[in-house]
Amino acid sequence: MRWRRIKDSLATRSMYLAVALANSIVFLVALGLFVKARPILATTSVVQLLFSSTWHPLRGQFGFYPFIVGTLAVTAIAMILAIPVCLLSAIYLSEYAHRRVRELVRPVIDLLAGIPSVIYGFWAVIVIVPLVRATGGALGSSTTGYSLLAGGIILAIMVFPIIISVSTEVLQTVPVEAREASLALGATRWETVKHVVVRSALRGIVASIVLGFSRAFGETMAVLMVVGNVPKVPTSLFDPAYPLPALIANNYGEMMSIPLYDSALMLAALVLLLVVAGFNLLAHFTLLRIERRS
Repeated sequence: MRWRRIKDSLATRSMYLAVALANSIVFLVALGLFVKARPILATTSVVQLLFSSTWHPLRGQFGFYPFIVGTLAVTAIAMILAIPVCLLSAIYLSEYAHRRVRELVRPVIDLLAGIPSVIYGFWAVIVIVPLVRATGGALGSSTTGYSLLAGGIILAIMVFPIIISVSTEVLQTVPVEAREASLALGATRWETVKHVVVRSALRGIVASIVLGFSRAFGETMAVLMVVGNVPKVPTSLFDPAYPLPALIANNYGEMMSIPLYDSALMLAALVLLLVVAGFNLLAHFTLLRIERRS
């Protein structure tokens, strides 16, 4: 019995250590980025860096505002386009689709999740960019097609498989008895789905949206190829933009010859990390509030 207690204690401590190590990686990454970003923070205030629109590295001017706005805008467009389509698709696959339809659709969704982002980017250049250019021309807006809208559309397509897969699995975990009880009380099938199934699976659905947001916010290659990469604050959907991941990917190789360029790009990476972490914490607290109410 004593030997068993020792083994249980060792196993418990090992699991605690593994969890602590996994969670500490985020803090170590943030600490490393902060240390590398200290030189530029020592010469320029954080407020000026985050809210200045001037980006001239050769002159030592590093204003991240256009890049932050571009990142938030293209991610917001992607999520606005993706969330309704993904949730309705998940509800259909979970509650309405025949088993053969689900078996046919799931491998396709898994295939979409496995396609490299550069392939999405090439397809967007061939299909989405001309479509956006034609749409902008029809609406009287002069655009090359490389724009916020093009980036948002390709990002939405890229997060489809994540949100759909997770949401479908979560919806299917709702007990059949809950559906049958609602139907027995006279509720229609859609009312049962809306008020019972979706409500019971709300935590998992929010988690799937958070995963999709994290993928969209940090995506680099596909967005870099279609968003235009112009360091100016966009004023319409058809304007080009320059998200932070594209900034880092495009300029990391050139940073060594320019003073403070290394530090500026490390600060951009730190901002990306903090925004994603902040959104995940916000989603976590939102889930806690939902759980307490239910």
